Amino acid sequence: MAAAPLSAPEPPAAPARLRHDERVGLGLALAYGLPNIAGAAMLVPILIHMPKFYADVVLVPLGYLAIAIAVARALDALSDPFVGWLSDRTHTRWGRRRPYMALGAPLCALAFWALFTPPEALSTREAALWFGVTFVLYFVFHTVYALPHYALGPELTLDYHERSRLFGVREGFAILGTIVAAVAPGVMASYALGPREIFASMGWFTAVVLVLTYWVLVATVRERPDFSSRESNPFVPGVRRALRNPQFRILLQSYVVGSVAGAIPGTLMPFFNSYVIRPANEERWLAIFLGTYFIAGFLTLPLWVKLARHIGKRSAWLASFALGITGGAGMFWLGEGDTVPLMLLLAWAGAGFGAGLFLAPAIQADVIDYDELHTGKRREAQYSAFWGMLPKFVAIPSAAIPIAILGTLGYVPNTTQNPQVVLAIRAIFALTPALCSTLAYLFARRFAIDAEAHGQILQGIERHREGKSAIDPLTGKLLAPPNQRAVDERTGWFLDHFSPGELRRILRRGASGAVGDVWRAAAAALAVCVGCILIVTTQVKSFEADPGALPVLAIVGAGFSFAVFVFHLLRLNAARDLPRHKIPPEVVRAHLDAS
Repeated sequence: MAAAPLSAPEPPAAPARLRHDERVGLGLALAYGLPNIAGAAMLVPILIHMPKFYADVVLVPLGYLAIAIAVARALDALSDPFVGWLSDRTHTRWGRRRPYMALGAPLCALAFWALFTPPEALSTREAALWFGVTFVLYFVFHTVYALPHYALGPELTLDYHERSRLFGVREGFAILGTIVAAVAPGVMASYALGPREIFASMGWFTAVVLVLTYWVLVATVRERPDFSSRESNPFVPGVRRALRNPQFRILLQSYVVGSVAGAIPGTLMPFFNSYVIRPANEERWLAIFLGTYFIAGFLTLPLWVKLARHIGKRSAWLASFALGITGGAGMFWLGEGDTVPLMLLLAWAGAGFGAGLFLAPAIQADVIDYDELHTGKRREAQYSAFWGMLPKFVAIPSAAIPIAILGTLGYVPNTTQNPQVVLAIRAIFALTPALCSTLAYLFARRFAIDAEAHGQILQGIERHREGKSAIDPLTGKLLAPPNQRAVDERTGWFLDHFSPGELRRILRRGASGAVGDVWRAAAAALAVCVGCILIVTTQVKSFEADPGALPVLAIVGAGFSFAVFVFHLLRLNAARDLPRHKIPPEVVRAHLDAS
């Protein structure tokens, strides 16, 4: 197939001034960001208070809790790509995002309220079932509303700096919700309320706020009609093209490694407080330490937004790593009674945490624009799903493995720990996150989209709409509009159902072998999934105790391999149709060269 002639690209224009229609007004920023106050407020009791509440008050055995939590988080990660793809390809008169927020928020609110109001008459088995069902439903419905909400942000403004402001407001509300939820149980307990009354009150209040704020967002914020009306991409080729985006891969690598740094401190902070710092009033000081970290992140957000406008999002993001690395490493040297030094280090690290919260999604939005330059598609939700999925898989063992390590070293609850356990707590809590943050920084340094490059990306997208070629500012390559390339757009997306290795085998032996390739890949993934399930069934002897790290890792492996299995099943129809398409070998070679 002959390539369409390319028009010569014009020299890059100077970065355009901010167009009026790309400005983010205060009303828009508040309507978009406010729902995060309830979403974040729900996560604090879910991640911190809920396991202890069900174990100590509802009396659900630890084994049930551990397995149910791992299964729910794995299903949560698995649902992300499907919901993202579904939202991107939804075409309604209300848009691609708002229908899911309008429906998902009340369903999630109901599941959250039910999770924290288990009937007192439930037996142990019934309470375990109640927990498992409501916990899974919470995360499923959370994905239904939250992922479209996050995907809406990149299309509300295309301006490089306005995105920092928009996401700064959104994540400011998230930190505020986290602070409120962290303080609320202690405040209510001071009024002599019992655990069931406390969490029932938090459940219904947060649920109401979640529904009201999302319905306000749905009623007041409009989506871009030109984005919503575009033709959507198939699921499997969309995955492959996302993974071919080099800037996406850089961010994904940084997020996956950095998620370890985020998961470990939350799990080990109570242990570090109790057995390393050992303050006189542990519960009060734990609240002070957590409050210091999150308040520092909240108060420094405006400073980071200004810095990002001055030096660029990429430079500000890289600078924020220094605070987490040095603050985390400094905590290793603390010991008994070092409450003030720990507060100072937590405030220092918390400032870096606040920067990463909004700079990461603001940078992601620029990567989505870069994808549009190459593919002509708008895939905000699909990209948001990938950025969320793999870090979630990593976070599950990152929280479970440290506890298992302490157990093997002789950890005994509620007593003075041996020196090996104390050293392990200090090292895992402080040095492991610092090391992971350092590796994440090294990945992040390779990210190349700055303000100037982003301006040229937007200019290239506009040239493609005019039927003209454009230059990729990161590689210098000339890009024809998607509908004028050597391989026509529909054929190119179809061929992306197959890996480069499969396409080369198709060239050697013909299209008939594609079905066998797909079945073999699916069978291998299913075998891994079954093997992981067998590990869980053989390792978990009793639900009365924590099952340990290996079954949790096996559940994560089973979930991920099952996702890969489904991915390959979705390729079967394309493999069966390949011989009928009779695609010429030179077209397949051209597609491989372009990939």
